[in-house]
Amino acid sequence: MADWTFRPTTPDDLERIADLKVLVIREHLERLRPWNEQSARDYLYERFVPANSRIIEVGGQFAGCVALRQAPDCRWIEQFYLYPDHQGHGIGSAVLTTLLEECDADGVVVRLDVLQGSPARRLYERHGFVFEHEDSLDIFMIRYPAS
Repeated sequence: MADWTFRPTTPDDLERIADLKVLVIREHLERLRPWNEQSARDYLYERFVPANSRIIEVGGQFAGCVALRQAPDCRWIEQFYLYPDHQGHGIGSAVLTTLLEECDADGVVVRLDVLQGSPARRLYERHGFVFEHEDSLDIFMIRYPAS
């Protein structure tokens, strides 16, 4: 696995994150509904909070992003995108482990949603997430703190 690090997200990162989101989710979203790039970007623009987000760097280069949002009863993992050439090398698993260790230290439940049929679901299940409910687009998953 390549060495990776987090760095804080700035408002200047928003367009790069939006470009990555479009690249990563397009084929998965096209299976579920007609593709609308602007809608995908707008969804991110409306929810982007730099303070919740982290940039994932590999070798000092932008490789992806992830957000960890505090909610009243849990934390949500959101906007977790890695460039395809960084997928399948253990980076996503390492990033997820780091986030979950933070949440476990605070004793909080973690939730996320993943597109129906996305191979990312297997990653989340390997890290202890279980099915909570679903809608026409997403599978909602939950993970309770490790004891």
